[in-house]
Amino acid sequence: MTATSAVSVSGMSGLKGRRRKGIQLGQELVQFKPLFDADDYLLLATPTTKGIDFLAWAKQYRNLIEEKLLRHGAILFRGFGVQEPAHFERCIEAISGASLEYKFRASPRTQIAGNIFTSTDYPADQPIFPHNEHAYSPVFPLRLYFCCHTPPGVRGETPLGDNRKILRDIDPEVVAKFKAKKILYVRNYGDGFGLPWRTVFQTDDPSEVDAYCRSIGIETEWKANDRLRTKQVGPAIMKHPRTGEDLWFNHGTFFHVTTLTPVISGQLQQQFAEEDLPTNTYYGDGSSIEPEVLEHLRDVYRRNMVMFPWQQGDFVLLDNMLSVHARSPYGGKRKVLTGMAEAYEASALQA
Repeated sequence: MTATSAVSVSGMSGLKGRRRKGIQLGQELVQFKPLFDADDYLLLATPTTKGIDFLAWAKQYRNLIEEKLLRHGAILFRGFGVQEPAHFERCIEAISGASLEYKFRASPRTQIAGNIFTSTDYPADQPIFPHNEHAYSPVFPLRLYFCCHTPPGVRGETPLGDNRKILRDIDPEVVAKFKAKKILYVRNYGDGFGLPWRTVFQTDDPSEVDAYCRSIGIETEWKANDRLRTKQVGPAIMKHPRTGEDLWFNHGTFFHVTTLTPVISGQLQQQFAEEDLPTNTYYGDGSSIEPEVLEHLRDVYRRNMVMFPWQQGDFVLLDNMLSVHARSPYGGKRKVLTGMAEAYEASALQA
């Protein structure tokens, strides 16, 4: 367990002259402590006084936020009044610099303002399996943010998981096989299920799609009736650019057709030939991933998730390589916003 610590902007208005030797002003404004007492994963950050300028604080203490994030993997900021999309995006910029565009898309989202989107717009009764954001992509965000604009009426949590624990719990033989073979991702667009290629690549021009895919190592195959198939091989294990540790970072489980709910998975496998499924994964040599391996991986993810009920104005900062995220089914209205920052290329981080 981590001892409670706190920081603030020194010398802020109204606090001048109150510094005593050996006491930091920061201890009066923002407090950090583990959200779950028995777990070092996921910190809770709360203000200890009303009306602090969070943007000014975040800019001044960006290095401290980074230090705590790299240790704990995720931070829940609560009580700072972050709710509107523009304010949320300024928080991202204060902590991580400019927010990123949502490129090479994999899920339906609604753009709210700037680079702020709704989190995945799947039906409320459908869970979303744990995953790292864009772990299938040759370019991915290192920082991922969520903000609760409207709390759900029933459930609707965003479960989070410690990716360090996930890797430790995977059978070493499974890790070694994936590390050697890597993962083949196959995606199909325009077959009436999943996102159309125009949405995924944000263009109407097939030549732009081809050029973009070539630039990041993705193979394109144009099929009849304006349909597209892409293939790419990516790593299963990647090295964190700042901590240097190896991490399980891929969509091998998430994109596999059998990870969907049994009803949806069964419908897709009846409707499509295997090569035409909206998404599917294989070992990098094209061979099938064994069912027992997939079930083992799903079990490891599920066993390592924690969750908390959303409160209005909550926002969460994730190190996208150290944390996985998911979504619980929900009832009532729910509006959780998301943004990304700090792009990295997977090819530079392969373990």
